Amino acid sequence: MRVVSGIQPTGNLHLGNYLGAITRWVKMQDEGECLFFLADLHAITVHNEPAELRANVREMAAVLIASGIDPERSVLFNQARVPAHPELAWLLNGTARIGWLNRMTQFKEKSGKNREGSSVGLYAYPVLQAADVLLYQATHVPIGEDQKQHIELARDIAAKFNSDFGVELFTLPEPLIGASAARIMSLRDGASKMSKSDPSDMSRINLIDGDDLIVQKIRKAKTDPEPLPDSLDELGARPEARNLVGIYAGLAEREPAAVLQEFAGQGFGTFKPALAELAVETLRPIRARLEALRSDPAEIDRLLARGAARATALAEPTLKAAYEALGLSRG
Repeated sequence: MRVVSGIQPTGNLHLGNYLGAITRWVKMQDEGECLFFLADLHAITVHNEPAELRANVREMAAVLIASGIDPERSVLFNQARVPAHPELAWLLNGTARIGWLNRMTQFKEKSGKNREGSSVGLYAYPVLQAADVLLYQATHVPIGEDQKQHIELARDIAAKFNSDFGVELFTLPEPLIGASAARIMSLRDGASKMSKSDPSDMSRINLIDGDDLIVQKIRKAKTDPEPLPDSLDELGARPEARNLVGIYAGLAEREPAAVLQEFAGQGFGTFKPALAELAVETLRPIRARLEALRSDPAEIDRLLARGAARATALAEPTLKAAYEALGLSRG
């Protein structure tokens, strides 16, 4: 089992990022060979300030390491340090079909009404995503439900390339779709995902928030006056209550049903303090490790460079074989 996954280097990571992706990555280190990368080449499909992007790469790397990604056990790197990613993406552009890309729903969502004003990179980035995983012969890719279409595209590109050129080069990756409980919603609106773009800082718990602020945010989180039920079905029409139960379950590494069994019949006057204590105790050591890593950016750069060297060595056989299959010569 070889797992490959990337995450865009955005600033101000929050609890939704942690429970939705990072904790899964940490656990996967015990299940197979893992390559995790910071998708800085994907980030430039929209405008970024160069200095901010550079800082965000370091910050994201520090967060991943502080959260439990071990650079000794996993290959951790930023995409731009491994030129094989854009190289293979260009080779695969000859195999990917415009009709396939036209069906990609995320481009429609991201471009909105400004489709003609969007970058070519934003339109074609699913091909780079395919290259990201095919380059390393990934067997599995951890994703959310909204990314399933991208893995299907990667499989289509891999199958067509193998067929067109009579090779068995690319492994067709399988999606590892996360549990719905990992979808963390806003503390102010249970129908919206927790997001750093929300103008209200009270809508999210940032990984850098202090203990007192975490407690305050959970105390003020939107709820309803009803006590917690003893079954998940009864939370169906209570999105804010369901979200807080899901957060507790994620932090405690328990099933939401088990959390309800413990707190059934109790109101949020009891549940919120318990959730706040759990959040504080979980995030405090991560924040401490993050602060230590932030104080030594040169060490973060060293770890990313070492990871990139390992990734380059793993990518080289596949990239070389792709060139050869196409009849191209490399220097």
